[in-house]
Amino acid sequence: MAIIFNEKTKEFHLYNDQVSYLMKVMRNGQMGQLYFGKRIPQKENYDYLTENAYRPVTAYKYEGEYSFTLEHLKQEYPSYGTSDFRMPAVEILQENGSRITDFQYVSHKIYAGKPALQGLPATYAESDDEADTLEILLRDELLQVEMTLLYTIFQKENAIARSVRFQNNGTQNQQITTAMSLSLDLPDADYEWLQFSGAWGRERYVKKRRLEQGIQSIGSTRGASGHMHNPFVVLKRPAADEFQGEVMGFSFVYSGNFLAQAEVDTFQVTRMMIGIHPESFSWCLKPGESFQTPEAVVVYSDSGMNQMSQTFHRLYRTRLARGYWRDRERPVLLNNWEATYFNFTEEKLLNIAQTAKDAGVELFVLDDGWFSTRCGETSGLGDWWPNTDRLPNGIKGLSEKIEALGMKFGLWFELEMVNKDSELYRAHPDWILHTPNRHVSHGRQQYVLDFSRKEVVDYIYEMTAKILRESKISYIKWDMNRNITECYSIAYEACRQGEIFHRYILGFYDLYERLTSEFPHILFESCASGGGRFDPGLLYYAPQAWASDDTDAAERLKIQYGTSYAYPLSSMGAHVSITPNHQLNRMTPLKTRGDVACFGAFGYELDLSQLSESEMEEVRQQIVFVKKYRKLLHSGTFYRLLSPFDGNITAWMVVSEDKKHAVAAYFKVLNDINCEFRRIRLQGLDASMCYRAVDEAGRSESFYGAELMQIGLIATDSSAGQVIGDESLCTDFWSKIILLDADEA
Repeated sequence: MAIIFNEKTKEFHLYNDQVSYLMKVMRNGQMGQLYFGKRIPQKENYDYLTENAYRPVTAYKYEGEYSFTLEHLKQEYPSYGTSDFRMPAVEILQENGSRITDFQYVSHKIYAGKPALQGLPATYAESDDEADTLEILLRDELLQVEMTLLYTIFQKENAIARSVRFQNNGTQNQQITTAMSLSLDLPDADYEWLQFSGAWGRERYVKKRRLEQGIQSIGSTRGASGHMHNPFVVLKRPAADEFQGEVMGFSFVYSGNFLAQAEVDTFQVTRMMIGIHPESFSWCLKPGESFQTPEAVVVYSDSGMNQMSQTFHRLYRTRLARGYWRDRERPVLLNNWEATYFNFTEEKLLNIAQTAKDAGVELFVLDDGWFSTRCGETSGLGDWWPNTDRLPNGIKGLSEKIEALGMKFGLWFELEMVNKDSELYRAHPDWILHTPNRHVSHGRQQYVLDFSRKEVVDYIYEMTAKILRESKISYIKWDMNRNITECYSIAYEACRQGEIFHRYILGFYDLYERLTSEFPHILFESCASGGGRFDPGLLYYAPQAWASDDTDAAERLKIQYGTSYAYPLSSMGAHVSITPNHQLNRMTPLKTRGDVACFGAFGYELDLSQLSESEMEEVRQQIVFVKKYRKLLHSGTFYRLLSPFDGNITAWMVVSEDKKHAVAAYFKVLNDINCEFRRIRLQGLDASMCYRAVDEAGRSESFYGAELMQIGLIATDSSAGQVIGDESLCTDFWSKIILLDADEA
């Protein structure tokens, strides 16, 4: 068992070979934080880690005593107002108007394995020997509200999952207004904060700054995790980089409103919190009711950011993603959206599909415009039945014809939305989220269905399931193209209106759970105007997500690089699209587009029949490459080598688990004249193995792993534009793939 409780000192020690997490029951009965970091030995007493001294302008717990104040104690799940003036992890508004609470230790349980969180996505253990769980029960005696802190430590990963459960055993209603999933008090503030932020078309850009006294935070109040900020932040020591130094990553397994916050107090203690955003949130906890927060995961690394990311990759790829497609090779797909938009017929789709099949594509996906009266963005959403004017044989007939070509068939949905010009809205105008007697804002001429209501979710489920039962569908792209405004549900009483954002997400998860349970062999890919809901919560239901609507290869370097800090390559939908690119009107080589996209869930977003024969041959070779290496690319160990946020050159690589094979990629955005000599140091290889490095021209040379990692691979190119011998001409938006295989001799 990887959790020790010292009965004498009331200390808990969660540990594995890599990390230790120490906390204790303090003298006032509340939980105190002692240490989180690299593994330390177990010993009888860690009391020296509890620092508390007299400070001016401080409130103290015990009358006549100046040695105990919550303001300067590191705590495990703090509240506000009883001598701690920092932002709280929990706040409960009571019937008498008070917000003061006092949750004290009652008991604890330690057991093997990991519990599921009812109605919520969460990491899991496939066997009891993979993880150990600690539940600490605390109670506010006055309120008769119980709070259970849940901790799971994974045996083979330097990761700890946390969440909190509340239970009202009293006789009065309690209004929870803040309930974070994780709070961690750190003994100093010598950290750099990394967030992954941007906007539509430039999601998850890396932003970095030093922590200072005060509050640093990101979040979303949009009803979704959002394009603007990802529910993931990193604290790293200033000297830490990709390959060395102390790093902590904080990830929130949730798809709705969130807050990630670091508060540095006047004595340089850092309080890190992540959870549901308190803005517009409250939960009416009536007698006998319970509330469970979503899960947060914290990962520790003492070997830089790559090690942290690799832990998240393994954990999220194999113990968050589930089901039939979790470990399977993902099909090469072609999506018709940028090929046709709304302008298609069945004949046109079949012609596109036939060309794709001839090139080696395995899955054809029909995007928006196949249902009801949908010929543009103003009508049809909510009416999930085929448009037989466009598709005379319906989805059933089209899917059968696609399968007859030797391909699988996929379909686009946007199940959470409705147009006013739809049969659904005309029948149930009250089914949208709206505030009575207030104007209702639209986004893209659509409105958000009230998924906090079971009857709405049931209706959408039955319509969707009917299509899936009748047709041969192997893939679903689940889109979401607007955020929530005027958040109110007419189905709930006033005291529950603060619950609607969260209840909406619970309804959304319920629909996903029901569809993935009834149709377990369908590959789901989540989408939200590109990367507007790219979060761990969705990986539990859909093992891949559309990373961004921006398909430009140069822009995707930053998007995929930033995304890789928390998310595995297998989760990133990445497609080759046409040039000029439809988002930037930029021209990039087909080769570069393919080289970027192959480091993700690979596909095409164009009409292949419009390409030249030489381009088609290049496409065929791209598909051969992806099919040969996709298992390695998706399940190997990913290393970031050179960042697009730091310069003109990007490099990354993937290494097989046995270290015998690797794929390295080198990208130069803009050409440079008469460039300096360049080398790129590879990572993750076996120093003693001899590797044969093969470039795209078939030229090969052998190197020991130690050479490649310590000296590096020569990356100088013909940047002057002068070609000598068999050198290839380097251009703007240039890329190179190197294959490495260990010699078997």
